[in-house]
Amino acid sequence: MDLQSAGSVVLQALTQATSQNTAELKPAEEQLRQWETQPGFYSVLLSIFNNHLLDVNVRWLAVLYFKNGIDRYWRRVAPHALSEEEKSSLRSGLITNFNEPVNQIATQIAVLIAKVARLDCPRQWPELIPVLLEKVKVQDVLQQHRALLTFYHVTKTLASKRLAADRRLFQDLASSIYSFACSLWTHHTDTFLLQIHCGDQQEALSSLERTLLSLKVLRKLTVHGFVEPQENMEVMGFLRAVFERLKQFLECCGQVGVGSLCREKLEKTIILFTKVLLDFLEYHPFPFIPLIQRCLEFSVSFVFTAAGDGLLFERFIVQCMNLIKSIVKNEAYRPDKNIEDSKPEVLEAHKIKTAFFTHPTLTEIAKRLVSKYFLLTEEELVMWEEDPEGFAVEETGGDSWKYSLRPCTEVLFLDIFHSYSQTLTPVLLEMMQNLQGPSNVDDMLQLLMKDAVYNAVGLAAYELFDSVDFDQWFNNQLLGELQVTHNRYKLIRRRVIWLIGQWIAVKFKPELRPLLYEVILTLLQDPDLVVRIETATTLKLAVDDFEFRTEQFLPYLECIFGLLFQLLQQVNECDSKMQVLHVISCVIERVSIQIRPYVGCLVQYLPLLWKQSEDHNMLRCAILTTLIHLVQGLGAESRNLYPFLLPVIQLSTDVSQPPHVYLLEDGLELWLVTLENSPALTPELLRIFQNMSALFELSSENVRTCFQIVNAYTYLSATEFLQNYGEGLCRSFCELLKDITNEGQVQVLKVVEIALKVRPLLAPHLFQPILPSVFRGIIDGERYPVVMSVYLGVIGRVLLQNSSFFTALLSQMALEFNQEMDQLLGNMIEMWVDRMDNITQPERRKLSSLALLSLLPSDNSVIQDKFCGIINICVEALHDVMTEDPDTGTFKE
Repeated sequence: MDLQSAGSVVLQALTQATSQNTAELKPAEEQLRQWETQPGFYSVLLSIFNNHLLDVNVRWLAVLYFKNGIDRYWRRVAPHALSEEEKSSLRSGLITNFNEPVNQIATQIAVLIAKVARLDCPRQWPELIPVLLEKVKVQDVLQQHRALLTFYHVTKTLASKRLAADRRLFQDLASSIYSFACSLWTHHTDTFLLQIHCGDQQEALSSLERTLLSLKVLRKLTVHGFVEPQENMEVMGFLRAVFERLKQFLECCGQVGVGSLCREKLEKTIILFTKVLLDFLEYHPFPFIPLIQRCLEFSVSFVFTAAGDGLLFERFIVQCMNLIKSIVKNEAYRPDKNIEDSKPEVLEAHKIKTAFFTHPTLTEIAKRLVSKYFLLTEEELVMWEEDPEGFAVEETGGDSWKYSLRPCTEVLFLDIFHSYSQTLTPVLLEMMQNLQGPSNVDDMLQLLMKDAVYNAVGLAAYELFDSVDFDQWFNNQLLGELQVTHNRYKLIRRRVIWLIGQWIAVKFKPELRPLLYEVILTLLQDPDLVVRIETATTLKLAVDDFEFRTEQFLPYLECIFGLLFQLLQQVNECDSKMQVLHVISCVIERVSIQIRPYVGCLVQYLPLLWKQSEDHNMLRCAILTTLIHLVQGLGAESRNLYPFLLPVIQLSTDVSQPPHVYLLEDGLELWLVTLENSPALTPELLRIFQNMSALFELSSENVRTCFQIVNAYTYLSATEFLQNYGEGLCRSFCELLKDITNEGQVQVLKVVEIALKVRPLLAPHLFQPILPSVFRGIIDGERYPVVMSVYLGVIGRVLLQNSSFFTALLSQMALEFNQEMDQLLGNMIEMWVDRMDNITQPERRKLSSLALLSLLPSDNSVIQDKFCGIINICVEALHDVMTEDPDTGTFKE
């Protein structure tokens, strides 16, 4: 493609490809797709996106096509690969100027340069890094920024390579440029601090952007550029400087008059500083040891003392807590049980931690975590009032909750408590003791503090096992708390029922269960929705526990199940409905058939909920789980659900329907339990099997369940099922057997064996295409015992139950092996007798023995020659299946 003549044509196609008009868009996209493999096309794209006078959207599209082309055609071995001459020209063109005015396009160009660098730098593109190092020194602000942006993306990409040779190249690069990168970062950082203190926010913002980029470069070089970073004074010097710079930037962030844009960028930079420390700690725990003391002092002082007042923001607190947690939990710093066997550096780290985490320090951290960070915030209390369901979802682990401060503080508390439980247990017990008795409903701070302390006691339940008599506390304190009905006391009612849920599996007497069910029954009628949802969650923990006794729960089942159903109707959020459905499923599963009198309303409601949840596949998964347990509980009565149940199974297991991606696993499980509990095969239930052939083609991890479904159909109504689907099933099995594991082969043949057992006259004809390979496997002496065992089981069924078909099969195989039938039969019997030990199940050994015994009435000399071998294995099998009658002392089968 000639650059000059083709430029206007490609430009026109790109312009049309940005059009909203489909009539222009589609042909243009097709034309561009055809040009992708044309020589010179990417040179034209380069000239287009480097032309700043052209439309931004056209230039953006040109960059994207160029970037995609790198992925597809840049490698030498790629089909339609770019020529070396064109690639050389493109590499030169990409680094001729760094003055792109549009930020988004500049970022994309930096990314595509990094993609080329990943493949070509430094061998085919040795000039890239020197050019970038020169360009970041220029005085022009725009060029300096664009060069830094590119430098960062190139460094990031090269650092991500994992082959040993590539890592050595990156380490060589890091050693050669680290000093320069440090001085660059120091320069931009000092410039920013000077400008921000002078009040020049516009210039400061520009410098801060360059500070951020140079710090990103340093992060990659520091973490991935050195095998032994502790040996490099500049690396360790930079890491020590991070703490001082963090203080300076935090002070800037707290300055009055800092604009929102500048503050946002400042916070990003502060977080990046903490990421440098966290990454270095993760990848280099031993070189980090000299920094442990400083890191702990810094983090603890800012988060747990007055030093951080007015300077902290949530993400920074989270990062500081992550640093403390990573040091406390770091396996590299854990000495061996025999201290003398530990490495010196491990002992050094342990010594530093022990010296830092003194009793006063640990006490202050624990008290601050509970009394400051565990307290519900004003925003959370408002949310509880205005959106109780949203609050309940967040508190039980909603998406935004996972990335908020609360879970981070709870994890840190748990880790510290676990590591220093002897020190912290008395501290927490004292906090409990100070809050005995009902709290004043007018004292919101006291209520919030009790909520926080109870939260801590619940989180540390396993650690407090020997220190808290929970049964006594439940009777003497917690029951009284639950009886306070004041609206403000809902904080404590909700926290207490949550607390009980945390202790159920730890320390809760079975004799107290009826009292707990009474409490749950009361709280499921609480005026507050959050309390009701939390109570349902605790109920699930109670019935899921290994000490659950159905007889204790039955007196409360009707009322509790009715209230759960009401709660399911009351909640509106998808997550809430899922949560309540999981509780209902768990109850149904544990009480089994005892649920039958109480499910009428739920059965009537589920079709409506299924329809309403059309766009919520995860809620539909929860409905499927509920239906599984419901069918198991109803048994044969589940047939009354078929008008709703069968279309649900049909949709969930139809691979042509998009929802199957989410619903298939649960849908197959529901299909199976429906068959297992069906009293008879209905035409509608039979019709669903049309979905099965596509499921076998999918060959997913659910194929085992598919085999179980086939077996269930066979047992339920073999004749009708095999007459309708036998031939198609055989075709599916033949395709599967072409490329399947030994385990998969066993599963297929077990299905065939069951069909032969249930319908011995029909099944051999249906599965005739499979049987020759089974016979062949026996004659060839299949070396996998489990497979051989199933082979013998399949042929044993045919021989024992359909001897005429066996004779026809033997005749067919004799022609294939070019042997006389008697000779082939003798070889088969000899292999059978020899490999009988491959069969481990007594039932299968009995089957093989009976099959071989069925041959003995014949006067065939070959069979008579094998008489001793057959009788010998039959006697062995007889011993396997005989048991002694304790009353008579005789043996019987």
